Amino acid sequence: MSRRLFTLPAAVLAAAVLAAPLASAPPASAQTQTADYDVPRTPWGDPDLQAIWNNATITPLERPADRADQAFLSAEEVAALEQQAQARVDQQNAPSEVRTEPLPVGGNVGAYNSFWTEQSTSVVGTARTSLITDPADGRLPTLTAEALARITSPESVRIADIREGRVPADGPEQMGLSERCLWYRGIPTLPTGYNNNYHFFQTPDRVIILQEHIHDLRVIFLDGRPHLPHGVRQFAGSSRGRWDGDTLVVETTNLRQPFIRRWARPEHSLSRGDLSEAARVTERFTRTGPDTLHYEFTVDDPDTWTRPWSGALPYARADGPMFEFACHEGNYGMMNMMAGSRAEEAAAGGQ
Repeated sequence: MSRRLFTLPAAVLAAAVLAAPLASAPPASAQTQTADYDVPRTPWGDPDLQAIWNNATITPLERPADRADQAFLSAEEVAALEQQAQARVDQQNAPSEVRTEPLPVGGNVGAYNSFWTEQSTSVVGTARTSLITDPADGRLPTLTAEALARITSPESVRIADIREGRVPADGPEQMGLSERCLWYRGIPTLPTGYNNNYHFFQTPDRVIILQEHIHDLRVIFLDGRPHLPHGVRQFAGSSRGRWDGDTLVVETTNLRQPFIRRWARPEHSLSRGDLSEAARVTERFTRTGPDTLHYEFTVDDPDTWTRPWSGALPYARADGPMFEFACHEGNYGMMNMMAGSRAEEAAAGGQ
């Protein structure tokens, strides 16, 4: 994997180079919406979304199979799940065994320990059993025949095997975007193992979101400009926003990104990665309290799923401080992975 260094930021520039987040997950109490909230305003009158927000949660994207007919958790179930999550955190943070013998050749040297992860212990404030709100079963829709053909193609299967370490890679282009330090956060924006923080900035004609996980600065234009030409694809797509009352509505097209596989069932793991060129994501951001931002999204990709699907989750305000996620491409990790692949091929050729 690529080396990731966490260091204090050098500067904050209000609409260009911005600082970066690494903060702890919010408590469950911070996820509760506030009724009749008087939304703060920018000097030019728009709802003020500017803050550092965090969307970490233990609520899964899809409803677990053992809760097939259960849309919401009971208070007792919430308490039990959050206690279990806290117990896992306590166990992970306990002193580990001191190693006195070297690992055997080829042994697993491990990865990040719990210090580097963002260990949420809270379900979403609505107590939903999934982030998906539509379809009603809380599950991703059926994949289209076209998507299944993409997933099961020989090229896609080989890429999946490479990224899981089952076969050698021909070159860095076949590695995942995160290993290459190119892209990590998707749209819609779902929580992952760490760096679930987003710094919102505003001007009269732009909303800027810093997703520091691999330094992505997402610019949402509010000035009515058209989307990029169809053939121009970007990891963050082409985002155009408007205000619907106190809600920021953002429509994103021109996406060139993978669906987040770690959140989905195996049959939804788009091994080759990219959503189709027809994908369109609509997001809604609403300030619901001094410390809460409600996030809703709808994904419409007719070449991947047989119907659109939607979800929702809260963002909780985080105090910071802001830290840099210094991922960079071309470091010794990538070179060593490629060298390992060549060594495996040489060994196989000599047998």
